[in-house]
Amino acid sequence: MNQPKVKYSLSNWDLVTVNPNYKTWNWKDLFCYWGVNIQSIIAFSLIASLYVIYDLNSFVVFFGTILGSLFVYLFSNLIGKPSQKYGLPFAVLLRTSLGFKGAKFFGLLRSLVGIFMFGIQTFFLSKSIGYLIRIIFYSFDNSILDQEIFITFLLGLNIIDWFSLIVVIFFQVLMFSIGIQFNKKLINFSAITVYCGMILFFFCVFLSDVKFTSEAFIDALNFANFLDIENLAPLLTVAGTIFAYFSIIILSFGDFSRYVKDESELKKGNLSLILNLIIFSFFAVFIVVGADAFLNLKYSDIDRIFTSPNDIIAKLDNLQITVLVLFFIIVSSLSTNLVANFIPSQYSLINFIPSKLSLKSVSYIIAIIGFLIAIFWLTILSQIGILSFIDTFGGFFGPIFGVMIVDYYLIKENNLSNKDIYSIEKDSVYYFSSGWHIKGIYSIILGFIFSASTIWNLNLMFLQSYAWIIGACISALTYYLLAKK
Repeated sequence: MNQPKVKYSLSNWDLVTVNPNYKTWNWKDLFCYWGVNIQSIIAFSLIASLYVIYDLNSFVVFFGTILGSLFVYLFSNLIGKPSQKYGLPFAVLLRTSLGFKGAKFFGLLRSLVGIFMFGIQTFFLSKSIGYLIRIIFYSFDNSILDQEIFITFLLGLNIIDWFSLIVVIFFQVLMFSIGIQFNKKLINFSAITVYCGMILFFFCVFLSDVKFTSEAFIDALNFANFLDIENLAPLLTVAGTIFAYFSIIILSFGDFSRYVKDESELKKGNLSLILNLIIFSFFAVFIVVGADAFLNLKYSDIDRIFTSPNDIIAKLDNLQITVLVLFFIIVSSLSTNLVANFIPSQYSLINFIPSKLSLKSVSYIIAIIGFLIAIFWLTILSQIGILSFIDTFGGFFGPIFGVMIVDYYLIKENNLSNKDIYSIEKDSVYYFSSGWHIKGIYSIILGFIFSASTIWNLNLMFLQSYAWIIGACISALTYYLLAKK
């Protein structure tokens, strides 16, 4: 089928309005979507640390988590509604605020961050695969890993690591580039599978000694002086931390909400984020506390609590549990990489050259760049503090969100010209100044300055958890004052 040309050269079959027959996502699918975003090693360690490691009131952590998730719920509804209504991905919707050229380059920032994080996630995912391979080899012959072929390293990786990395890259491209309906099945499968794994791990810990593990869990919780005014600052810090964890996926949420049946399903599905957080938090904290209690009985030299699943299974020294947990870590890491990094990068890249790129071609681009990042992550990239620069690029996300929301709800009053979104003609609504909306771009840059200052200014680093919101508010206010009639 031929792409529309000339007047509508910005069109692409992966970017056009979703056919109503393909709007099949309901609140259950969004429950799995949010579940996948929570089910990561980082989230597991983060939530367990907030409850167990830091000297915080458990009610403060709980209500701070709920408050942070409410912000995510609110902003996801705001950014998801226009995409659901018009069936448009984030990068295309951005054209209405910044012009088609502005959307190309500012949308590309989302791809750059997504591709880089895809590469890092792929590296750690390949390490889990490598652990499984080593376990298999060791179970057959405990001396085979001492062979020279397995202790020869190139760029910090041996033959098992290279094989694992290549397999992971190939598998992800093969699975992720099929299409959104297949991706939905992957997301649902992953969310349900990982929750089943957590339930299984929970019962392994709980049933080993019901009274002992229950008492350890209760003792780990701190409920004293919840209403103390001094708890307000920690509560806001927890809320900001939770929000910061989800902030990278809010901006491009429209890439998924465009497939939701209606606004009611969208709101119910987004509300399930809170339920996901409660469920995941309970299992994470119980597993960490229960495992810590047993480890302290077994070992006398443990001086810290292990909050990472990898650290826990390493100390438990149980082959069956190790293999089982590694399997669930691999499943959760794959799906998180899909929804947080791969899909948003696909649409934003296609939008950069819509007449030339497709879902398949950009998948190969993401894979190649991600593969290179994964290769050099251990020896070079992780050593030069490059994540600070990636965080800086992410400082654009809040300001972009602020401009898009004010433009859609307050300036354009919920109305868009779907036809003109794909036009480069001077008389189109979104042509602006040769494809650039100067007011929107100026507002984003101003918001970015405030947002990035929390990363690079030592005196403002205490606000880093709120960098996204600060940037969004500054840009939203500036844009409203500039664009209102």
